[in-house]
Amino acid sequence: MYINKAFVYGNLTRDPELKALPSGQHLVSFGIATNRTYKDKNGQKQEATEFHNIVAFGRPAEVIAQYMKKGRPLFVEGRIQTRSWESDGQKKYRTEIVVENFQFGDGGRGGPASSGQAAQGEEPQSAPKDSDEIKYPDEEINPEDIPF
Repeated sequence: MYINKAFVYGNLTRDPELKALPSGQHLVSFGIATNRTYKDKNGQKQEATEFHNIVAFGRPAEVIAQYMKKGRPLFVEGRIQTRSWESDGQKKYRTEIVVENFQFGDGGRGGPASSGQAAQGEEPQSAPKDSDEIKYPDEEINPEDIPF
């Protein structure tokens, strides 16, 4: 069995571009930037940024286009695909991640915190406000009181 799976969590590098295919299906394309921090051979802290091309189809495309903007965080799960075409006599290539599932990132802004489940028709939920904070009991919980 072969596996083609990509997981990316980063910030959008541009606003999503929503288009309609001739079949009527929606397509959205955008970029995500990810970074990593490492130490070089001299022990100096370095940061490297990667830019990923992302595409989504159907309902997920509509939801992403509606709620996401440049700079917002997004978690994407999908497959890697490389397309090729001829342009001015030269063969061009583009490698993309095709979205299979996604989740909005909060980014500490209190924005949408919904998953790709919204793509199946559920309404996205916003993160709880400070006044809606979860209240935990003050007393100690006895593990024997838990019913499972």
